[in-house]
Amino acid sequence: MPVSLQPLSRRRFIARTLAGSIGAVFARSLRASSASGDPDAWALFSDVHIAADPELVVRDVKMSENLKQAVGEVLALRTAPVAALICGDCAYASGQARDYWQLTRLLTPLREAGLPVHLALGNHDHRERFFEGISWANNGVHRPIEDKHVLLLRFPKVNWFVLDSLEKTESTPGLLGVEQLEWLAAALDANRDKPALVMVHHNPGVAGHLGLKDTVALFEVIRPRKQVKAYFFGHTHVWSVEQDTGGLHMINLPAVAYVFKKGEPSGWVHAKVEQHRGLLEFHALDRSHKAHGQQVELRWREG
Repeated sequence: MPVSLQPLSRRRFIARTLAGSIGAVFARSLRASSASGDPDAWALFSDVHIAADPELVVRDVKMSENLKQAVGEVLALRTAPVAALICGDCAYASGQARDYWQLTRLLTPLREAGLPVHLALGNHDHRERFFEGISWANNGVHRPIEDKHVLLLRFPKVNWFVLDSLEKTESTPGLLGVEQLEWLAAALDANRDKPALVMVHHNPGVAGHLGLKDTVALFEVIRPRKQVKAYFFGHTHVWSVEQDTGGLHMINLPAVAYVFKKGEPSGWVHAKVEQHRGLLEFHALDRSHKAHGQQVELRWREG
């Protein structure tokens, strides 16, 4: 369930906190911009796994401290990005309501700085408890798909399509489903004017039933539509960038929280777009890691 937390002034935050709620807005299509910053740059997070207990340590990592560090690094950039995106697994394990309350609290400095935060859910999230945890009502908001909620973000040079691959909480594989894929095809056809970037929590492929079950169907939609330049995903807690034979870039976003394999870096990605290309810079939370500061150019495929 992609959801957008809109920018929040400190005065509004205090007032809303005293009132016992924290605001958020969901829309099918958003023109999302911060008060200032680079309109062609974003902070990309994935697999933050925030728990209700900010002191919880998993795999020798205190997840809340990792997210605090990542948020602080974004705020310290010379030029702010226009927004932040979180590629799923917002909550620690089973998506408890207070996990999301804690997540929203940790994201407050970004919102106070004028950055909207766009969230997608992964297999460790839970839709109903997510809404309960951030204390807002979804009444009256148009949902083009009954059980799979989609987000189209329009920016000056690219469109982001954030999809919902949550099939079942705490079940590893993901699924988009026929209706969501049909929506994606129609939305891409209606928005051919700019390069398209697709974000899904689950990795492509179903080796060991760990990734996206309908990977083949997804690629039947995005490969022929040449305006789709890149597929961003998380889930594996690995940082990697590849390109398939058709020129489509495959970006595996690193986990902000813990890693599964010793030696893999945790961190976040500063993404920018220019004409005909994208630029990625990896920010490892351990600045001594050899991958910290790695820069990758994504040359857009033609079409």
